[in-house]
Amino acid sequence: MKAELENRRKALLAAYPVWTRRTVADHFDQAGEKYGLRTFISTLEREYSYSEALERAGLIARGLTALGVRPGEHVALLMGNYPEFVFAKIAIAKIGAVCVPLNIMLREEELAFELADSDAVVLVAADRSGKSNHMEVLTGICPELFEPAGGDRRKRFARFPLLRDIVCFSPGGRKYRGTVDFNELYKMGQSMPEDALRHVQKATARPDDISDIMYTIGFSDKPKGAMLSHDMMLRGAYATCLARAMEEGRRIFSPLPFYHVFALQQGLLAASFVGGAVIPQIQFSPREALELMEKRGANDVLCVPSMLSALLNYPALKKYDLGSLQAVMCAAAPVSLALWRKLQQELGVTELSTGYGMTEIGGAGVLTSPEDPLEAHASRVGRTLCGGAAGVFEFGGHIVQYQVVDPSTGKELPPGVEGEWYCRGHTVTGGYYKRPQENDALTDKDGWLRTGDLGIIHPDGLFELTGNNKGIYKTSGENVLIKEVENVISTHPGVNRVWVAGVPDQIRGEVGVALIELKEGEEVTALEIVDYCKERMSRFKVPHHVFFVSGLEIPFDSSGGVERRRLVEYAAGLLRQRNEKGVARQCGKG
Repeated sequence: MKAELENRRKALLAAYPVWTRRTVADHFDQAGEKYGLRTFISTLEREYSYSEALERAGLIARGLTALGVRPGEHVALLMGNYPEFVFAKIAIAKIGAVCVPLNIMLREEELAFELADSDAVVLVAADRSGKSNHMEVLTGICPELFEPAGGDRRKRFARFPLLRDIVCFSPGGRKYRGTVDFNELYKMGQSMPEDALRHVQKATARPDDISDIMYTIGFSDKPKGAMLSHDMMLRGAYATCLARAMEEGRRIFSPLPFYHVFALQQGLLAASFVGGAVIPQIQFSPREALELMEKRGANDVLCVPSMLSALLNYPALKKYDLGSLQAVMCAAAPVSLALWRKLQQELGVTELSTGYGMTEIGGAGVLTSPEDPLEAHASRVGRTLCGGAAGVFEFGGHIVQYQVVDPSTGKELPPGVEGEWYCRGHTVTGGYYKRPQENDALTDKDGWLRTGDLGIIHPDGLFELTGNNKGIYKTSGENVLIKEVENVISTHPGVNRVWVAGVPDQIRGEVGVALIELKEGEEVTALEIVDYCKERMSRFKVPHHVFFVSGLEIPFDSSGGVERRRLVEYAAGLLRQRNEKGVARQCGKG
């Protein structure tokens, strides 16, 4: 296997001997010229070639232009992994606009914040994605939606003064008054000459311009938009191809959403470097996933551990022919050695990979290699990505450089010692949108970005992630801001104080545990707390477990702050006790 992997890497290096800086639009045009009739997007219902996808993207780009979108303006995308997401993403790049992908699980106030903060002038939304009913949410935050637009579209939505239009894509063919039907964009696009679009694309071909604004948490108590350039996105995707030794024509199944940088980099963009295809799933379910993988001949899977476990434990797994499957990239949470072994035993997958990254660096900066032993995939997150022609000479050909720093002194630590990871390089964001104060503190004078993640860089170059000091935990690949959850629960009339911890979980990576002290005389059930949270935040943020405690049981330090590591240990201990006794603390009394 090692010789084959090296031959694939040599082919990738030969295909890109010099790094040519391009925009995302120009990159896809080049891929279209090279791989025109090859399949690019493959669903259960149909397939789209590179040429077909680019033709549709071109029409949408011209339609958005006819709608009044100008270079540099922001267009938000709110939809699951439909092919139309890909068409729209490329279209936005073609007109020199900025794409703002939004999480489809956001509730009303969460979506309203990001939509307003991003200064989007147009929102392109599906009416629903799986279980998420976007039109219901949009009606709540845009009550003017079904009213006549009037003359001045710039003042149409009170909460969003810059938002002019909402374009609605409906897989079921429904039309919604007050919105622009997605299919109308194709018709509107036909009225604009192709030469005019080519002129706009050429005039905006600046690889260092912002391609995407992706919302993340970082160190703040509110999401913020990391600004990612065209060049940094493409460099990271190519480096991924090298690290994983992707062969020509790889077919990548992704139930992970393209609005996350993980799937965008590792799936959509990486596939385009090798003339491969993406096989997207709108909402993960093991049965449909296996059907897609079998029908479309998936070679590769992008997933998080909870998805991988669900696939391997599906009762009818053996009835599906997955003989084409050779690789799995499973990340965003630790993958146990037992789960990796089961993957090899059940499906015979030989090319495994995991990794570490963040939105602020456009995806992964560290990956394990298919050649690494099983134990490395289970206990480490990889090595710094080499970029070939896309790498930085001063960094030894890597796309980013990392160092470990003592959080208390700020001094660099030697290999093998735990500290906070800092990184710098061509794939590091230039900052957060409209956050000048945070941007001033984002990087130091030498360009080092503070990641907030804790770990060890071992002498062999492998990274071991041990935790973070950003006040977040990660569940099934989604970052959850602890303070945000605590703030919501604290507004419950029966709650006096609340502390939330992310506790290790074999399937989801971490799960939220809420430790609640009730007001005197109040009686509240765990189910009431969970329902209260569900009404006010995305599903993935809702704590999986609720315990009612006394504040005297919470570990505080000498200055009155919560000792987070001891809090996690305390919460984990309560879970163990509950599991051992087989009972749950369903009701609390203040």
